[in-house]
Amino acid sequence: MHKTDHPDHTVWGRCLLRKRWELDFPAYPEEVAGLRRVLQRHLRLWGLSHVVDAAQLCAAELVNNVICHVGIGVPITLTTSMRDTRLRLELHDPGTDSVPIPAKPTPDDETGRGLLLVAAMAADWGVDLRDDGKTTWVELATGLDSPTAHAGGDRVTAAEALLILYRQQHHRTLRADSPLSAATLEDAATHLIADLLRWLEAHGYDPDTALARAETRLEDEIVAT
Repeated sequence: MHKTDHPDHTVWGRCLLRKRWELDFPAYPEEVAGLRRVLQRHLRLWGLSHVVDAAQLCAAELVNNVICHVGIGVPITLTTSMRDTRLRLELHDPGTDSVPIPAKPTPDDETGRGLLLVAAMAADWGVDLRDDGKTTWVELATGLDSPTAHAGGDRVTAAEALLILYRQQHHRTLRADSPLSAATLEDAATHLIADLLRWLEAHGYDPDTALARAETRLEDEIVAT
């Protein structure tokens, strides 16, 4: 697989800028597992963990459709971007003779349900014919308020604002509007957690107990959502 853009995200102020990225690879069945891993990793970086399963399924089914109806090993490109608040996946292949159409399998058929699953999961999908092939696209609802919003609500947004402030306090030459990568903020979060545990210990509290309580609270909130 060959990436033509770095699919990480950049944080600017309280906005999450999700940059369009592309992934080139040949249409072989063994490439699908790698594609699913790449999607999982980068959608998590985009803060879209809740749509990973749907995105993986749709991308895998589109690749399988190309393998079955265009040819094994043909070059294909997956493009991932945001279209307003929807996650958009585009799969380009060189075939123009075969346009994806959902089949009508009988209950006894073991195949033919791939595009039906895509259509069921997608907010919208379609096919665009081009001179150099076709692009099959899928749009998935994310539940975001805007293309640069965070999943997880106000508390996640507030936590990121705190991390940005914390990072700036430790690097006073950093401008308030400087972009910060996900890796940078992850490092800041680790140091902040360590400092909070140090504060608890300095004030006579047990850091391990506090950390266990925080983990339990997070697990309870995840189950409740």
